[in-house]
Amino acid sequence: MKHLLLILVAITAVVGSQTASATEPKAVALPVADDERGREAAANVDRTTLTGKVMVGYQGWFNCEADGADLGWTHWSKNRRKDFAPGNVTVDLWPDVSELDDDERFVTGFKLADGSPAEVFSSGNRKTVLRHFQWMREYGIDGAFLQRFANGLKDNLVKRHKDSVLSHVREGATISGRSYVVMYDLSGLPAGGTKIVQDDWSQLRREQKITKDSSYQFHNGKPVVAVWGIGFNDGNKPREYSLGECRRLIEFLKNDGCAVMLGVPTGWRALDRDSVADPELHEVLQLADILSPWTIGRYRNINEVNRHAERLWKPDIQWCGDRKLDYMPVVFPGFSWHNLTGEKLDAIPRLKGDFLWSQITAAKRAGCEMLYVAMFDEVDEGTAIFKCTNEPPVGDGAAFLTYEGLPSDHYLKLVGKAGRLLKK
Repeated sequence: MKHLLLILVAITAVVGSQTASATEPKAVALPVADDERGREAAANVDRTTLTGKVMVGYQGWFNCEADGADLGWTHWSKNRRKDFAPGNVTVDLWPDVSELDDDERFVTGFKLADGSPAEVFSSGNRKTVLRHFQWMREYGIDGAFLQRFANGLKDNLVKRHKDSVLSHVREGATISGRSYVVMYDLSGLPAGGTKIVQDDWSQLRREQKITKDSSYQFHNGKPVVAVWGIGFNDGNKPREYSLGECRRLIEFLKNDGCAVMLGVPTGWRALDRDSVADPELHEVLQLADILSPWTIGRYRNINEVNRHAERLWKPDIQWCGDRKLDYMPVVFPGFSWHNLTGEKLDAIPRLKGDFLWSQITAAKRAGCEMLYVAMFDEVDEGTAIFKCTNEPPVGDGAAFLTYEGLPSDHYLKLVGKAGRLLKK
């Protein structure tokens, strides 16, 4: 990295859940690389449209025992109330914490090769979330879909953490000139559960006024809200919440003046593969503004990527275009959930970035004008693109992936290049 510039960004905080003093103008110095990537990243993102955008999924679901949330080692370990140590782990990638300050690091029961304790981060730490959005700015990534799992909103402790992360994301996106979108994941909701989303969105919009943030992403003049999990068959078993409920939820959001993006199965158009075989699904999907089919695990090598783009993405785009809908496919760097499920480590190899880049270029050839990269921070399933280490914990049967000797920011650079490719 060449010389660093200090760019002074004056903002007026609009985060309703923070104290009154946070509404006063605040100056924040951001380091930006003085090279082509840095100069391009320095400009604030255009929040009026998703066209030309490369957005990342942001889970924000990691907790540590001493982070103050009283949620234990959530999403690091199988039993969050026990020590995060060998035998109690869910992640296949280990985050690179070398840039984090002491108050952002949490000691685990794992050891590095030199015998020192391995450390991780908490998504509840304000400084860390702001740092993540600084990385997005530095590498030219447009913004993030903040995952808000609806089923967890019923638990007060979990909801408090989600609200805290949302507060940090709002601040981080504003300071860094990025954008963000709230994405509701419906997974695990019972019948009638979509009412939780309606109530929560009303609270976020009316009380916290999130769509008034200068950093909130709009599309076609409307604030975007994403809903993931409509039309999946989950192994030939329909989800408990019905398509009729989903229709009413979409109508509610549309009546609230939102542009609605739906996370749908890969087989949504043909009503096959991972999709319910119910023609009503097409009626429901046509109510939306943007469709985003889930692709994780739907192809496993570069040949399958190219075949997928020809057989699915191109006709999907045509179907959407005929109905005046936009289309945002999901791309991912690789996949592994060995420590979470016991399945094979490195199930879908990254090929040092070639697997991800093949999807990006295939999507461009197919005519895609926006991309969703899954995920920024998902180390559980090995799809993370943020900084991960090539020197994870060792010993005691530890099994972790690395970035194959590549720099820890390799995938951040790659996703930034994807944005430039989309913007020509």
